[in-house]
Amino acid sequence: MTDYQPQPIEAKWQKAWEDKQLFQAVADPKKEKYYVLEMFPYPSGKIHMGHVRVYTIGDVIARHKRMRGFNVLHPMGWDAFGLPAENAAIKNGIHPAKWTYANIDEMRSQLKSLGFSLDWDREFATCDTSYYAWEQLFFLKFWEKGLVYRKKAPVNWCPDCNTVLANEQVEDGVCWRCSTEVEHRELSQWFLRITAYADELLSYLDKLHTAWPERVRIMQENWIGRSEGAEIDFRVADREENIRVFTTRPDTLFGATFMSLAPEYPLLDTLIQGRPEAGRVRDFVQQMRKTEHIERAAADQEKQGVFTGAYCLNPLSNEKMPIYVANFVLMEYGTGAVMAVPAHDQRDFEFAEKYGLPIRTVIEPEGAKAQAPDQAYTGPGRMLRSGDLNGLDSEQGKRRIIKRLEAMGRGKKTVTFRLRDWNISRQRYWGAPIPIVYCEACGTVPLRPEDLPVELPLDVATNPDGRSPLPDFDPFVQTVCPRCQGPARRETDTMDTFMESSWYFARYTDAHLDSAPFSPEALHYWMPVDQYIGGIEHAILHLLYARFFTKALRDLGYFSIDEPFSHLLTQGMVLKDGAKMSKSKGNIVDPGEMLARFGADTTRLFTLFAAPPERDLDWNDQGVEGAHRFLHRLYRLGEELRPFLTPTEPCRPMDGDGLSAAARRLRRKEHRTLLKITRDIEEFFQFNTAVAAVMELVNEINALKAELLKDAPGRRVLSSAWASVLVFLYPMTPHICEELWEKTGFAAELFVMSWPEHDPAALEQDEVLVVVQVNGRLRGKISAPADVDQEQLKQMAMEIENVQKHIQGKPIKKMVAVPGKLVNIVL
Repeated sequence: MTDYQPQPIEAKWQKAWEDKQLFQAVADPKKEKYYVLEMFPYPSGKIHMGHVRVYTIGDVIARHKRMRGFNVLHPMGWDAFGLPAENAAIKNGIHPAKWTYANIDEMRSQLKSLGFSLDWDREFATCDTSYYAWEQLFFLKFWEKGLVYRKKAPVNWCPDCNTVLANEQVEDGVCWRCSTEVEHRELSQWFLRITAYADELLSYLDKLHTAWPERVRIMQENWIGRSEGAEIDFRVADREENIRVFTTRPDTLFGATFMSLAPEYPLLDTLIQGRPEAGRVRDFVQQMRKTEHIERAAADQEKQGVFTGAYCLNPLSNEKMPIYVANFVLMEYGTGAVMAVPAHDQRDFEFAEKYGLPIRTVIEPEGAKAQAPDQAYTGPGRMLRSGDLNGLDSEQGKRRIIKRLEAMGRGKKTVTFRLRDWNISRQRYWGAPIPIVYCEACGTVPLRPEDLPVELPLDVATNPDGRSPLPDFDPFVQTVCPRCQGPARRETDTMDTFMESSWYFARYTDAHLDSAPFSPEALHYWMPVDQYIGGIEHAILHLLYARFFTKALRDLGYFSIDEPFSHLLTQGMVLKDGAKMSKSKGNIVDPGEMLARFGADTTRLFTLFAAPPERDLDWNDQGVEGAHRFLHRLYRLGEELRPFLTPTEPCRPMDGDGLSAAARRLRRKEHRTLLKITRDIEEFFQFNTAVAAVMELVNEINALKAELLKDAPGRRVLSSAWASVLVFLYPMTPHICEELWEKTGFAAELFVMSWPEHDPAALEQDEVLVVVQVNGRLRGKISAPADVDQEQLKQMAMEIENVQKHIQGKPIKKMVAVPGKLVNIVL
């Protein structure tokens, strides 16, 4: 009997799979496809346990679906552009390209050592020119469609990364990558008009109702933030300008007593020009520029503001309203101007109380009497102090006021979104160049498709402070205008790396096509992704951008689908000692050490068994050792049984007649385990309970093996159950299962096996164990025929000596018998 030695076994089968090109996917219209994809990794240098977990989950699904007869696509590539590579390269004194491709080689080797069933023939890195050239083409197509534009705008600036961040990349006022406090600057930037798809991005979430986690859908709904209301123009009292606001409560217009502007409001300088308050306003604006938006918007933040010296006119009452700049008003919400109705908005209420501004109630709850409020009433009700609209309910009032404003040319019914257009400009080197040139004669000029790709020059040195070297690199910057052939300068911003991850899943369908970004036939066959797997942290950023790209490319004629990912699974983090793994905390678990010590199958098994996929997994050394011991026991059991087993199909159909009680018991356990594991994997992704079910089956084999080895029918049942164990575990621990399958004597490899079907006859029981209770307490057990009726069961219960002892002649109030389960005697 040989010992279990995982490393040589795993190397053997990984080579066998690679030699046979087992996981290369080929489109076949005659077969039903299944596209399973994990979010592709950033090549940081080495894989971490989070990688191990997510790719193990995906691999179980991919291998199981192959056994189910699907034509599976399970590809891999690299999200290779971005700041981390550039910063790491600067720190280590090497070029980002060299750093990135070296890391890819290292991580590819590590992933292969875990035995994942990946189609490596489709591998690419997004920093490959052959990849980002098509992204530049999409940029030009978006330009033609009006989905790309450039404007000067306030931006989030990370001083450490030396680049702009999208709103979604600022988390609690700090950079999502380096946690540096974010500053606010004004720069000319390139934007994608994602807001053009806001309605569809929101409405299509309903179609993902049962296929995506509710938490992710709610996060996207809130981020898109659809609001119905009215745009209203307030004329500045002594100027020609209008201040436009958006409000969801036009019914409260008569209660507006002042106007609040964001410190970044574009017309603010014009409003304060020549007024004595101008200096105080500018000082306040400067102070607000140093305050994070998340802090300003917090509900418990003290309300602060300054009077501008200007007034505007209420379009319905013509009342003069003072204009303030307020800290809680943000440019990214609505128009950057708020008609303040302190009686019906809590922030306005707190501001008005602080600065002694009027508070006028214009909506009162049904059945209540108007009185001076001690806090804002924000609900619906009956209108008052609203002229001829008094007495209307607030919903009627909204419609009437909007209609009146439209007739006056002072407002209109409007839908707005919290979502803002996607800022894709990055002032860093390691990214895809933007295919735009600037010509003195022609202005801003997009390149022609035949001018692509604009290659990122690799013969430049990065700057120690992180500034992009591109603006100072004349061979890149100096070019020719494609329109007039005169001298021009290239755009030196590069694209946000979320551009690359917004369409990579489609490129996998024909990853090395040279003539187009996609093959229509391959796209039609493979897309959409059937099962997408990744972290909850990408719920807004990546997933929203990928959905937008899919819809935009559909409208350009590339896609015929509306959504990229049919089903989504978001896995939890891998923790150690209750905290996220990090070098600073000293709680890193190195996958390389796990592989060297325990092997891939143990590492995979523990990540699946320790927690359901959607929950955080707390790494536990004892748990890893327990998984390793189980695989040792499994291997020893295979060696022990091997001389007595006959290679036979799992869950083999057979006549139950002539089988011993032990054989029938194991056969029943085998088929019940099949039903449970199939449901756990396919319906719930509960791999932990699937593993537990196989362990129970192995325990049953151990308990019954001596009895079953006595006769040929018993050995047939044992052979079937053993084959089932290996098939059930194969998607989770494929190497040891392949090895034991081969040792058992099967001619064909395990990876060509189909997932078995259960035999209903095997689930039938000859006898069942029934518990007997007296007044709810266990007093005995009966082994009864499965088809016994209630009266027979009651009689059998009364014959138990311990039951008779506890009754002791006392009158029986009632007796409840549930065949197959229990008898309860109530005295």
